[in-house]
Amino acid sequence: MRESSQDITVVALLADPDAPTEIAQRIARTLPARLVEKTGQGRRFDVEVVSEPFTAGTEDLSTLTDRIKERRRAEHWDIVVALTDLPLHSHGRKLVVDLSHEHGLALLSLPSLGGLWLQRRALRAVEEAVLSLATPRAPGTGEPSPHQTLGRFASRLAPIHPGRIGAEETADLRYVVSGPRGYLRVLGGMVRANQPWRLVPGLSKALAAALATGAVATVNSTLWNLSGALSTPRLVIAMVGSVALMIGWLIVDAHLWHRSTDTSPEERTRTVLYNASTVVTVGIGVLVCYAGLLIINLMWALFILNDKVFVSLTRSPLHATDYWTLAWFVASIATVGGALGSGLESDEAIRAAAYSKREQ
Repeated sequence: MRESSQDITVVALLADPDAPTEIAQRIARTLPARLVEKTGQGRRFDVEVVSEPFTAGTEDLSTLTDRIKERRRAEHWDIVVALTDLPLHSHGRKLVVDLSHEHGLALLSLPSLGGLWLQRRALRAVEEAVLSLATPRAPGTGEPSPHQTLGRFASRLAPIHPGRIGAEETADLRYVVSGPRGYLRVLGGMVRANQPWRLVPGLSKALAAALATGAVATVNSTLWNLSGALSTPRLVIAMVGSVALMIGWLIVDAHLWHRSTDTSPEERTRTVLYNASTVVTVGIGVLVCYAGLLIINLMWALFILNDKVFVSLTRSPLHATDYWTLAWFVASIATVGGALGSGLESDEAIRAAAYSKREQ
C-alpha cells in the first residue's frame, strides 16, 4: 500500500450513480474521523467519492473486480471500496462484500445489508472493510492477519458469514448471506434501493384518473346506499382486489416482469428475487397511493355530503361512520380507475419510478 510522507492513506469510494452515490457521500463526511479513531498512531485518511456506473452491463464478479482494479491503478488510490445497489451472487449465495488485500479493494453489495438502517450498516461495512485493507499482512505468511477477518462486521450484521472463494478469483476474503433470512434481507435491500415512494409522482396520469373517479363517485347517491350496506369484510375484499388489480396491471402493462432464458439454479434464484422485489416495490407504491386517495376522498366527503340530502336519498340518518365507509369504498373504485389511467403513462416512466438505476 502506498502512503505519503505525512502517512496519509487515500481511500476512494467508487459508487454507482443514484442511491449508492448518495450513501457514499454521507459516509465520506464521517468516515475519516472514525478511521483515525480506530487506527490511531497519527495516521490520516483522505476519503473521496467517485460516482461512476462501474457495474454497467454486467453482474459478473470477476469483470467487476477487474474494472475496480483498473480504476485504482489509474488513479493511484491506496484503497478503493466500490458500492453498488445491484444484488450480486457468488456460488449460489448472496454476496455482501468481497475484499482483496493484495489489490487494496473491496466490493460491497448494498442490498445484502437489508432495507432498514441502511446508512448506518453501510457506514459500518465500509469502515470495517477499510480497516481490514489498511492492516498490514502477517509477517512471512502472505495471508491476512487476524485483524483482517472482519469479525466485528459479521457479528454486527448477522446473518452474514464467510463465503467460499474459487482458486482463480481475486478476492481473498468474502462475506455472504444465505437461507431464508438472507433472502429476505436482500429482498428488503432491493426494495429499499428501488425507493418505492418514487412510484407515486411517477404515476401522475394514473393518480389524476383516480382522483377524478373518486370525485365523481363520492357524489353518486347509489354509492351512498351501497357503501352503507357493505360489511367490513366486503370493504376489505374490495380494497385488496383493487390494489391487486392495480399492481398486476402496472407490472403487465409496463413489462416489469423479469424473464430469463437461462435455466441455471443461480439465474432462477436471481429471477425470483428480481420479480419479488418488483411486486413488493409496486405494492408499496400502490398502497401509498391508496392511502392518499382514502384521505382525499374522506375530506371530499366531509365537504360535499349534506345531512338533509343524504336522508332524503338513503332514508337513513348520516352518521360519522358513513363518511368513512363511503371514502373507503370510493378509494377502491378510484384505484381501479387509476389502473385504467396508468395506461396513459409511458413504460419508461413507470420503469424509472419502480426501479433503481442499476436494476433498470
